[in-house]
Amino acid sequence: MSSAIGAALDRVDGRLKVTGQATYAAEFAVKGLTHAALVPSRIARGRITQLDTSAAESAPGVLGVMTHRNAARIPRLKSVVSEQGAAVQTVLPLQNDLIRYAGQPVAVVVAETYEQAQYAAELVRVQYEAQPPRTRLEQYAHEAYPHQPMLGIVSDYSRGDPPRALSEADVCLEQTYTTPIEHHNPMEPHATIAAWDATGRLAVYDTTQGVHLTRQGLAEALGLPIDKVRVVCPFVGGGFGAKNVVWPYTILTAFAARHLGRPVKLALTRAQMFTSAGYRSQTHQELKVGARRDGTLTAIVHHAIAIGSEIGEFPETAPEVTKILYACPNVETSVRLVRLDIGAPSNMRAPGEAPGSFALESALDELAAALPVDPIELRLRNYAEADPDTGMPWSSKALRASYEQGAERFAWAQRNPAPQSMRDGGLLVGWGMATASYPSYGFPAAATAVIRADGSAIVRCGTADLGTGQYTVMTQIASDALGLEPEHVVVQLGDTEQPFSLGASGSSSVRSVGPAVRLATEDARNRVVHLALEDQASPLFGYSADAIAVERGDLFVRHEPARRESYVAILARHGLGQVTGTGNVDLVSTPAQHRVNAFGAQFVEVRVDPDFGLVRIHRALGVFDIGRVINRKTARSQAIGGMVFGIGMALLEHTQIHPQFGKAISPDLAGYLLPVHADVPAIDAAFIEVEDPYVNSLGAKGAGEIAVTGMAAAIANAVYHATGRRIRNLPITNQALL
Repeated sequence: MSSAIGAALDRVDGRLKVTGQATYAAEFAVKGLTHAALVPSRIARGRITQLDTSAAESAPGVLGVMTHRNAARIPRLKSVVSEQGAAVQTVLPLQNDLIRYAGQPVAVVVAETYEQAQYAAELVRVQYEAQPPRTRLEQYAHEAYPHQPMLGIVSDYSRGDPPRALSEADVCLEQTYTTPIEHHNPMEPHATIAAWDATGRLAVYDTTQGVHLTRQGLAEALGLPIDKVRVVCPFVGGGFGAKNVVWPYTILTAFAARHLGRPVKLALTRAQMFTSAGYRSQTHQELKVGARRDGTLTAIVHHAIAIGSEIGEFPETAPEVTKILYACPNVETSVRLVRLDIGAPSNMRAPGEAPGSFALESALDELAAALPVDPIELRLRNYAEADPDTGMPWSSKALRASYEQGAERFAWAQRNPAPQSMRDGGLLVGWGMATASYPSYGFPAAATAVIRADGSAIVRCGTADLGTGQYTVMTQIASDALGLEPEHVVVQLGDTEQPFSLGASGSSSVRSVGPAVRLATEDARNRVVHLALEDQASPLFGYSADAIAVERGDLFVRHEPARRESYVAILARHGLGQVTGTGNVDLVSTPAQHRVNAFGAQFVEVRVDPDFGLVRIHRALGVFDIGRVINRKTARSQAIGGMVFGIGMALLEHTQIHPQFGKAISPDLAGYLLPVHADVPAIDAAFIEVEDPYVNSLGAKGAGEIAVTGMAAAIANAVYHATGRRIRNLPITNQALL
């Protein structure tokens, strides 16, 4: 039996999804279920002066209306950023008459049916004393403040003497780059079902990337022991970070269910996805880059301003990538936040690094053009053999090979470096590239593995599958350790009654949960091995554990393969229905002597219509170093998805906030543009597979976010090459090019 790890195994949950058998949070059948609707604030800042719920309360089917006048008091929640809590939005609605952002819930209506709840929500009458909202980052930049430390990331950083190095540089570049507010908009909108039993135990079905983190936030808000809360989410229809924390709508649903004594479901509308589940912060980034004539970097200064909030904080740490990507001796970075009245920002796929790489990699391309030197050559001249921030060696790094393989596959040598020099008929052709970089986070995780009497296995962990293939890769890891065919392994995820996992975020799942699953399955296997080794009736009796291998459910002696016995026979002889193994991993501080990071190279060819300024992606290639690849098919799918995410970031996505009203101008998928098939060419994604010997027992880092980074810069750099116009503000629009 060959190893299941590395195989291009089809998704084990694919049939469930295409046949509609996969149950998502809003689809659980709960007896006596009622339905809730939010009444959103129509202003962005001020207070409620009058609130009339009488018409709603008397509407058909209405069971109750919850407002700040009758809602339970909820303490300010601990922040996931600075207090190891579970929330980004730490100040909850319905606590007083204050309005802090447009769309803030001012009432929750519960009725027998969804339609009755939605209708009654329209009957709630609210009058406000409005104040002008703070909506423009640039207007209040002078009030910017440092953010709280997050995962060891601080507001201010410096090494060397950047001011002196800039003053002595042969070439100095100074530019400003901006990125807009972006919203996650996964296919599955957020939803919660909350149900209490007679013992005071709460069961919640929630669209969450981390059931254990959501349970923690619910227990804190409701004042419950954590073992009185169960959270279930076996399938997630996309998250991108929006479902990574507990949001107010989940807590309000639980309160409504307790207040009414009935199960309650609250499903956000698409418009409410723009007000109730975070967003990627707008950024304003100023870069100064100094270099010698030969392109050697001597100084980088990278200052960023992003959105803060009165109700919660998530810093968009854009300059983090600048600290580690290139061997530059003098670096200064800072992040400042500005309090605006548009709700709390949150993490969105590749937070920090996505907007930060756009600025840094655009600046590197500008420097390459100014010198002039080939953009890849410039990056190679400043290649960081060790982490420039700490001096520690990388756990593994194949970025140089990513450049080389990418350049060869893309035929980069055929590029004419002069802007506007390449054409296809009447279209301008541009080639651009950029470096991809994202840290590899490790979080605590645990798993159990059960070998059953019929020779099959069940693996359990309370992590999530966001649709990226978690069920499949964990099946492969378990299959490999147990010596079972993948179809004989069942993986169960997404329930707080399963072992702890912090959740699917930060590209951490394979790095964290994978080793826990491996330990659990190895433990279960070894328990069965020892049963056989100590049993005189077994053909394996008396051998050492090191002499035993396993394949297709049989244990056998390596140098005498005929001496073998199946899991089924061993458990049957001992009268056991199952054998259970456990695995626990704490990767928060390991490996201590190495810096762990994923890398890659992005290449893009664009076609630009000079008459209309229309940009089309003609082809794209990403070559990535993510350590050992557990599943070539799902990893490639993730990479392609990340690159498409980058196309949206570069050319389309932009939430526009009305400056007077503080509202998203087009809170729907007609006004918020996402890439569709017509926007996306055939994308090529490949991996430089170098097993990382330090990161974990699997040698794997994580693939979820690396492919987003660098993509927007590669597109912007290609647009410059095609047109000679340098666009430093995303998204790149035809208006900007015209």
